[in-house]
Amino acid sequence: MLPRGANLQRIKNGKKTYAITPHLPGGFVTPERLEKYANVARKYHGALKLTSAQRIMITNLQAEDVEAIWQELGIEPAIGFANCVRSVKICPGTTFCKRAKKDSVKIGLELDKRYIKKEMPSRMKIGVSGCPNSCSESVVKDIGLIGTEQGWDVYVGGSAGSHPRLAEKLIGDLSDDEVLVVVEYIMNYYQANADIERLGKFIDRISFAKFQEEVLEKYTNKSKIETGKVLVKNNEFAPLPGGLTEGTLTIGDDITADSIVADIIRIYPNTIPALRSLGLGCLGCPSATGEPIRQAAEIHGIELDELIKTLNEKR
Repeated sequence: MLPRGANLQRIKNGKKTYAITPHLPGGFVTPERLEKYANVARKYHGALKLTSAQRIMITNLQAEDVEAIWQELGIEPAIGFANCVRSVKICPGTTFCKRAKKDSVKIGLELDKRYIKKEMPSRMKIGVSGCPNSCSESVVKDIGLIGTEQGWDVYVGGSAGSHPRLAEKLIGDLSDDEVLVVVEYIMNYYQANADIERLGKFIDRISFAKFQEEVLEKYTNKSKIETGKVLVKNNEFAPLPGGLTEGTLTIGDDITADSIVADIIRIYPNTIPALRSLGLGCLGCPSATGEPIRQAAEIHGIELDELIKTLNEKR
């Protein structure tokens, strides 16, 4: 079991070290909170690392110290689990920047409040940029907002990582209120129709034209927002069954060392809680798309035979 809110960072000579990443909406932090970070890192021999998601990670920690560290920090973890809204990256906007066209801090913090840690078919990242300079890298986020003189432009489907994809413009010239509504329709359409796949992969599968038409039709007609799919049921993730396989695993097959992680969780979704409990954050990670379970076990320091036995029992 992973310590609460921790990620396994590395295994060296059989010894594991962990990292935690407290939630800092928009990257804003008070001097008093920074002092807590410094005190904890000093006390528990940790190292501080600024992340690309505008947070401060504390790494090089021991498992037995993690819970005490959370108590001393008095901050919640940034990420609940792999497949959720993981970050809302915000530029300074009109609050702090002379070039900004829109108040990205206001909109970004509102999106963070509404969606951070919300369960999704795969991991999701949001970028909010107050001008076309796009300092929050909005076009490589699943949902990206860019401010202009005319209003907010909304981009969808961006990602970096092992399979980079530039986002496509969905709609433009929106007011603050309108852009929040459009984001809600995007979120719910994605939840209702996607498999375990990033938003960009989902858009590629059904076509951008179809995605744009259906989302904007719902927005224009102010259709009732419904997810259409239960993502959480009895504390278990419930993806759409079958499809989108990467290897040869099919329903009824035993899981083996060479079974691909993406196939296991799509074909046998009952294995997902077990994978989560063991600390495998492969559920939607681009690196796991073609990764066999033996490789995931090695990376995470898990005994392979026991893992395969557990997954076959759960499937």
